Amino acid sequence: MTVKTGQGRNRTMGDIARLAGVSPMTVSRVVNGDARVREATRTKVEQIIRETGYVPDPAARILARAGAGRIGLLYANPSNAYLAEVLSGALEGARSVGLLLLIEPSQAGAPEEEREAVQRLSAGGAQGVIVPPPLGESQATLDAISKSRMKAVVLAAPAASEDLVSLKVDDVGAAHQMTKHLLDMGHRVIGFILGRQDQSASDDRRRGAQAAIDDVEGAVLQVEPGDFTYRSGFEAGRRLLAQSRRPTAIFASNDDMAAGALAAVHAAGLSTPRDVSVVGFDDTYLAASVWPGLTTIRQPVAAMARRAAIILGRGGENSGPVAHEMILRESTSPPSD
Repeated sequence: MTVKTGQGRNRTMGDIARLAGVSPMTVSRVVNGDARVREATRTKVEQIIRETGYVPDPAARILARAGAGRIGLLYANPSNAYLAEVLSGALEGARSVGLLLLIEPSQAGAPEEEREAVQRLSAGGAQGVIVPPPLGESQATLDAISKSRMKAVVLAAPAASEDLVSLKVDDVGAAHQMTKHLLDMGHRVIGFILGRQDQSASDDRRRGAQAAIDDVEGAVLQVEPGDFTYRSGFEAGRRLLAQSRRPTAIFASNDDMAAGALAAVHAAGLSTPRDVSVVGFDDTYLAASVWPGLTTIRQPVAAMARRAAIILGRGGENSGPVAHEMILRESTSPPSD
């Protein structure tokens, strides 16, 4: 095999990886004499290095010897509370396996910006990427990741292909459990605030809530749209409270919207939980920061992000379910009448 040397520009580790059909991490291991490379792959990479005249950057070699490979994190989530959980978990996981974490903002719904965000991570030497919602279900982002040959772990979304690892809770089961809890307390008219429509978790949580409602005669689920932001929760809460048959409980699809619903209850001159119980989903720091504290579903976001970083660093793990937990706080009580 003969490789053009590309005169006029210096080859990078990414160039060598593309020519050899391997990851930049594999090239790094070959350059640094790591034994974790198959002999055939090592021979192929070394041949391309010779033919291109590639000379490793000394600083990059120092990082590689220190075990400082790179993984990326894309983010386009409007919830600061959710992002904080993802960041803390990803940083801890990357550090535990000796990786550097590159963080890149993206723009969900803007395909060109999504593609450029992935390209920036790849150009920065990331060998893998953590993809939180909503980007894990964006075709533009997933196509760009596939083209880059980076390994990816998507959070809170199903795996769109066999090449992806998915870490997610059972959204249907978790929402069913929370709604059943409200029904068991005696609530029969329950408001439900949807999340973003480009995330499958939104409809999964609605389906879980509706399934629990369908099991109880006379129970009603009043559904209002939201987009996982505080403001959308506030507006949806106001619409629910204006219904002729006012709900005695509101289930918001994340904690940001639940906090907004709490504010809507207070703005209407009502109180939680005496007049209207409010529950959320995720158990971010926000759930324990508002008053009253939110009863919510704990989706272990930080632990999922940590696990994702370790998977990217060590490999050897496929998609699998993540356990959820219902956390009871002061925002729920039986209906007052």
